[in-house]
Amino acid sequence: MKKQIVNLENKKIKDFEINLNIFGIKLLPDIIHQYIRYQNAKSRQGTHKTKSRSEVNGKAKKPFSQKGTGNARQGSSKPPHFRGGATSMGPVPRDHSFTLNKKEKKIALKSALSSKLLEDNIIFLDTLEVKTHKTKDLVSKLENFDFNTALFVYGEEKINDNFKKASSNIPHVSLLSCSGINVKDLISNHKIFIDEKSINHITKRLS
Repeated sequence: MKKQIVNLENKKIKDFEINLNIFGIKLLPDIIHQYIRYQNAKSRQGTHKTKSRSEVNGKAKKPFSQKGTGNARQGSSKPPHFRGGATSMGPVPRDHSFTLNKKEKKIALKSALSSKLLEDNIIFLDTLEVKTHKTKDLVSKLENFDFNTALFVYGEEKINDNFKKASSNIPHVSLLSCSGINVKDLISNHKIFIDEKSINHITKRLS
């Protein structure tokens, strides 16, 4: 399948043959969902914590006599039903992450890329280099594309400083290295802009 490589004015530069084993596989929503669950779980801090009976302030001795007071017998002032007592079965720090094997990760990324291409929401750019760092100049170029949110994927080398500075003030525009592409960012953005240098890297990574 042939696709166009365009510039930031949305003018055609050339055609190239796209790898259908990467950008044209069968869509697998369940694998995409599992990968997003994996990302979300991995990003959780897991630092929520409540104090147990051994950690709250209070005395471990009996608060009053076993008999003769008319109250229910108590062995400590630290149980959950006492004011200032411990929390019963409260959360403790833990790791929420789980693992996905490499094959699942690759299939999920391929499926996400294929989904975006099928919706015609992937645009291949010749370069992300711009001559000026002014935001208004970049905005005027991006008006040639219709999008709500955009993710710009650049090559392994450092991104063009002018483009980075100019795009930093534009709402709903994100930058991501081709080595860091992930399902969540691909799915959550309306348009994906991939520069020409990133295409071979992505193809090699997912082959």
